[in-house]
Amino acid sequence: MAREDRYKLVAENRRARHEYLILETLEAGIVLMGSEVKSLRAGHASIVESHAAEKGGEIYLFNATIQQYASAAIFRHEPKRPRKLLLKKREIKRLIGSMTRKGMTVVPLNICFNEKGCAKVSLGLAKGKKLADKRQAEKERDWKREKERLLRYK
Repeated sequence: MAREDRYKLVAENRRARHEYLILETLEAGIVLMGSEVKSLRAGHASIVESHAAEKGGEIYLFNATIQQYASAAIFRHEPKRPRKLLLKKREIKRLIGSMTRKGMTVVPLNICFNEKGCAKVSLGLAKGKKLADKRQAEKERDWKREKERLLRYK
C-alpha cells in the first residue's frame, strides 16, 4: 500500500529540503487540543517557519501555525503555541545530543494523519546548507532534468 493511501497529508515544509541537508528522519506524535485537530483535518496549518527544540527535557514544536477552528466557541487555542512531541526517551536523548552539535537542528518536514487517525509530524535531523551547496544541488537538479529531456526525445 502506498504512503498516499495510508496517510492524509495536512501540511508540508517544502523549503526544508532546500535550506537543509536532511541526515535522518523520524516520525513523532503531537499533543493537540480538540479544536486543533478539527482545524488540521480542514487543512488550516502551516509549518514553514517552525522548528523543534528541547524544553525541560522534552521536545517541542515551536512556531507552527494551526489556525483557530471557526466553530469552536469556548475551547479556542492559540495558533502559534508550543506543542509537545511524543517520542521515546531514547529518541529524545539522541535528538538532544545531536542538536547540541554545531549546525544541527530538527525541522518538521510534514504533518499528516495516519491510518488510525492520529496526527503525526515527520521530523528531519538536519544540517544547514551553505550557498555553494544550494547552487550545487540546483545544478544537479537542472542537469538531471536536461538529461531526462534528451533521453526522451531520442
